[in-house]
Amino acid sequence: MNSPYLTYAGKRLAQAAIVILLAYVFTFVVVSILPGDPITSVLRNPQNGFTEEEIAQIVAAQGIDRPVLEQLWSSLSGFLTGDLGLSMRSSRPVTTMIAEVLPSTLILATSALALALVLAVVVAYGTQVLPKRYGQGLLRAFPSLFLSVPNFVIGLLLIHLFGFQLGLFRVINPDSAWATFFAAVTLAIPISAQIAEVLIASLDHEAGQDYIAVARGRGLRQFHLFTRHLLKPSSLPVVTVIALTIGELLGGSLITETVFGRTGIGSLVQRSVSTQDLPVLQAVVSLAAVVFVLANLIADLVYPLLDPRVKLSGTRALRPSASKPAGATSP
Repeated sequence: MNSPYLTYAGKRLAQAAIVILLAYVFTFVVVSILPGDPITSVLRNPQNGFTEEEIAQIVAAQGIDRPVLEQLWSSLSGFLTGDLGLSMRSSRPVTTMIAEVLPSTLILATSALALALVLAVVVAYGTQVLPKRYGQGLLRAFPSLFLSVPNFVIGLLLIHLFGFQLGLFRVINPDSAWATFFAAVTLAIPISAQIAEVLIASLDHEAGQDYIAVARGRGLRQFHLFTRHLLKPSSLPVVTVIALTIGELLGGSLITETVFGRTGIGSLVQRSVSTQDLPVLQAVVSLAAVVFVLANLIADLVYPLLDPRVKLSGTRALRPSASKPAGATSP
């Protein structure tokens, strides 16, 4: 690791920490203070059935009766130490509630991302090596097709075909290996379309460069040409797309978990929205912001490692013009 990279990484880490803190403060203000203390408004809603004694106990437990700055400091201190407060409905620690459902969502999201990458690379590889009638036509239409079908429709079709018709998994056992696989497929298909579109465009650009013509002239096979010369320089835009799709993974998990009957972050959010459990919602939104910021931070730190042509400027990694392959030098 050279000094410019370490300086750049340190600045990006500091920037990410500031963004996370600002995101948490913004979430706290929206959920806990504006407009007119929504937590107290929820408690005093006659439909929720809280008595005055219960309201007083919840207000004391949540610290709503304290000054705003003191509430913010207490909430932020707890967030930094892993204490996300208590649920308004069950009085259970929010950290415990999230810890119970987080593994299921992580398994689903990571499996979906892995499948999306495999599917995107396979489609992109086919567009480069298959005859034009197939590579340029049919395969290039796949991303648009994948994006046009909502993932809940994909999920229902997979459940009907592989669950009810073929019996590979039982709907009443959504955490089985096959059920998890098809839930991951449901979530992966729309995400793979976005990755494939960007990867295909980048591969097309790199395939027209002079160094690829030289590599072809040396008689390299298509697979070696793809893996050794095309894939790596074409991967930078893909890293950006992956970082941006992390948010879609989190949002899509809510729908996918509902369709497959899985218990995860999505089901926890659904219950919290229906019961207006604002501390849980605040914690989930804050954690989602942390995940999104960290994903983009990792993407920025990976750029210079994937391509030595990337120039580091302050807190930004600037892509080079793609006129030369990685490692090429100017005359």
